[in-house]
Parts: sequence; structure tokens; C-alpha cells
Amino acid sequence: MSGEQDWNKKTVKILSKKEGNTRCADCGEPDPQWASYTLGVFLCVTCCGIHRNLSEISKVKSLTMANWEEEQIEFLDRHGNVAAKAKYEAHVPIYYYRPTHADCHVLREQWIRAKYERKQFMKKEGSDGFSGGVKEGILLKRGRDNGQYLARKFVLTELDGTLKYFIKSDAKEPKAVIKVDSINAIFQPEKMKQTNGLQITYVKDNRARNLFVYHNDGKEIVSWFNAIRAAQFHYMKVAFPTASDKEILSRLPQNFLKEGYMEKTGPKPTDAFKKRWFTLDHRRLMYFKDPLDAFAKGEVFLGSSENGYQVKAEMVPSSYSNVWNYGISISTPERTYIFTCESEVERESWLNVFKKVLSLPMTVREYAVEAQFKHRS
Repeated sequence: MSGEQDWNKKTVKILSKKEGNTRCADCGEPDPQWASYTLGVFLCVTCCGIHRNLSEISKVKSLTMANWEEEQIEFLDRHGNVAAKAKYEAHVPIYYYRPTHADCHVLREQWIRAKYERKQFMKKEGSDGFSGGVKEGILLKRGRDNGQYLARKFVLTELDGTLKYFIKSDAKEPKAVIKVDSINAIFQPEKMKQTNGLQITYVKDNRARNLFVYHNDGKEIVSWFNAIRAAQFHYMKVAFPTASDKEILSRLPQNFLKEGYMEKTGPKPTDAFKKRWFTLDHRRLMYFKDPLDAFAKGEVFLGSSENGYQVKAEMVPSSYSNVWNYGISISTPERTYIFTCESEVERESWLNVFKKVLSLPMTVREYAVEAQFKHRS
């Protein structure tokens, strides 16, 4: 019996090396160590944990620790990740976000449930929950001043490319009207201390603002996230008719390049250093007094090195009222900014991201943003 089991385990391991099976079927993490013998897919340990909660649909086993029966192995062999993708992801809308192993739990769980439980992408119709180009509902929004989350009505309209929210569900006038093409939406469970927390960053009057919202139902908050992406995609298809789908997809919401604390000084040599929370979104470096502030205290535009923008490491003596010594200077055509980091490792991390941004040539749209920054300063 043990000889047969050894052979079965070897066979399963060989199957996991077949083309398409070397990464998790749901998040793409390399070298999956689990498999669902009812769906015929190979999984990482995190996605396997989600599959365990779909016990009527998916039965999972470890590739190395479990005993495998011959018919289970034959099922895996007949199916596999490539076949499952063709079946369960046949009609994923082009704008729909496909989570990676770096993404938060709610995104991964709802992707898995959408595929196998709701079979959302096996048919063309009704795969995004954004029928008629309008989505409305109640989300819990963090108050700007008191930090309390209160119910607010949100309405997303594809036709006019706006996201509105209302203080009361029967209110006639919205509290805010946000242009969808200015939105970046990012899941922030740790920062917000909300499992389903979504940060909506947008630009109004060339200044960045943050909304922090969540919904207790993971399906609903992910539906809002993808509806925003859908509205943006369709809006940009009209606004930029010559742009390829790939170009438009690159402009849809994506994770911030980096966030974290640094110290910052003002434009005068005598200005004191102050600890601030920094967020780098594309070429927009924003800084806040608190990570959950609604408004940035200031912003720096990061152009490209070919247009006179430079970044380098600096050692900043503590006599300048700074607590941290690991400095960074960013030179723009207008002025030089000095920041300090807590450690050498953190400085290197920021430097690498800044250098990557500065190495990229600017787009026509980014030149327009740069001009707005120069105008307001």
C-alpha cells in the first residue's frame, strides 16, 4: 500500500510540473503545493485556505503530505490549470482586476468565489454587476474630522464619467462629484484596520483627496472596485479613441508605488523637519500629517530625469532638527526637496522607486499635470 501511495505522490508531483500547473491557478504564486481534486487545479497555501471554505465545490489536498487515490490523480491529469482557466475565466471583462499573490484577502477570496461558486465568467452577460452603466448603493465612509465611519449613498455613472456621494440617501444634491478618470482605488485593509477597506484617491482642482470606505460584504466592495475600473475603461475608450486597450488598462487603478513615513523640511534653510506620511501615486508624491487624512498637506511632481529631475542620497546632520539622518534630495526645475528616512534600508527602498519613476519618459498627459503643478506653485 505504501509503495502505491509513494507512486501516487510522485505522479501528482509530476503533474504539478506540467505547463500551466507550475503557478497557483488563482493568484499566480509559483510552486503551488496544494490541489483541488474536484476542480482539477493546483493552488498555493493561501488560495487553498479560501477553497476550504467552498467545501461543496472544492476538495483540497496537499501534494506532499496527503494520500492520493488513483481516480483523483486521473481527474487532475484530465483537467489542470490551463483547462480550468479556459472554462472558469472564459469571459472575464477586460477591465476586471485579476488578483496576484501580493493582493489582500478580500480581492483573492472574491475572485475565487466569482470563478467557481458564482461561475461569473462562464457566460458573457452579467459578469460585472454594473448593468446599464450605473451602480448605486450604501458604503461606510470615514468622516474627515472625527474618523467615524458613517453610511453614505454612492452613485457611479458611466455615461457622464462620475462618482457621486450623498450625505443622506434621499438628498437631492451630492456632497461631492468625482471625475472617474482622476480616481485611483486601492484596497488598504492594514492601513484602515478594515478587512474590506478601500481607499479612493482622486484629484480635484489639481489637488489630491482621499476617501476611505468599506462594506461589510466582501462581494459588494469588490464589485464597487471593479465597477470603478469598468467606468474608467469605457470613459477612456471614448476620451482616447486611438489608445490601445493595453494603454488604457495601464491607466486604471493600481497599487501605490510606495507609502511610508519620512521627515520633510520646508523651502527655507531654517525650516524644521516634520514627520509626514508619504504616498507615491504614479508621479505624484503626496504627504500627509496622518495616513488617514482626507487632504494632502502638499505634493511634489516627479518628472523625468531627461527633463531636469534628479534624486540622490544625502547625509543630513541632526543639527537640522531632524530625528533621522538618512537623507534624500529630490531636485525639480523649481526647487530641491530634502527628506530623511529612519534607516538605510528604508532610504534605499525610496531611492529605488524614485529612480525608476524618473527614468521613465513622460506622457503627454503627464506634461499637462506638470504644467498644472508649476502654475499653482
